[in-house]
Amino acid sequence: MIVKKMRNFKVIAFVLSFLAGGILFHSCGQAPRQEAQEVAMNTLTPEEVEQGFILMFDGETFDGWRGYNRPTFPEAGWVIEDGTLKVVGAGTGEAGGQGGDIIYDRKFQDFHLILDWKVSSGGNSGIFYLGQEIEGEPVWKSAPEMQILCNERHIDAQLGVDGNRKAGSLYDLIPAKPQNARPTGEWNTAEVMVYRGTVVHRQNGEVVLEYHLGTPDWERMIANSKFAEFPEFGIYRPGYIALQDHGDDVWFRNIRIREL
Repeated sequence: MIVKKMRNFKVIAFVLSFLAGGILFHSCGQAPRQEAQEVAMNTLTPEEVEQGFILMFDGETFDGWRGYNRPTFPEAGWVIEDGTLKVVGAGTGEAGGQGGDIIYDRKFQDFHLILDWKVSSGGNSGIFYLGQEIEGEPVWKSAPEMQILCNERHIDAQLGVDGNRKAGSLYDLIPAKPQNARPTGEWNTAEVMVYRGTVVHRQNGEVVLEYHLGTPDWERMIANSKFAEFPEFGIYRPGYIALQDHGDDVWFRNIRIREL
């Protein structure tokens, strides 16, 4: 009983520190990273270095990334454009693009991931985490997804339940609230934190959702969703970070992560 109370206290402390980070971020009058001209793109600030962040994309190479269920990086479908990692739209939607999804070639379990994304008009993509490589199966059958979407035009914004397919949401499960995605074509900052099964999404500096893997509430939600038939989905264990090729133009930059 004492061990359980200590564990619960640590989880609560983690969530409170995450929320406090957002409050401090705004109360100190700091601009979001993408608006701070003094911070070079695809670099770490001294504070991030001290906190243990590593860069996952240097703005010049695909180093550290490869195709999902592939030994190498896709030959087509992804390019480096003006220091951003870009999905080249193929206009295929659900059928996917030319390159397929990519993963960072290292597993993480407890982590804080931060990146900037921008989507084209009508575009769709996603950030997967805790993903597993399962032969013959897409990454979404194991990995929860933080949605990337053009809320103004993509039909997914009108589908699902209570907006749970809009930007920042846990795709098709939990809506991002408040829904604070910027207009299409502008940069957004996404953050995912996982710690001992607690997961938090932050979008543009605000916490938009929280959930807890492996709990009865989680199991009930999955049992009533399309993910119920995928036994590998959403398990708290080391997994891959993946970026989705959904057939639309999407840009990523300032991708960084630290282990917790």
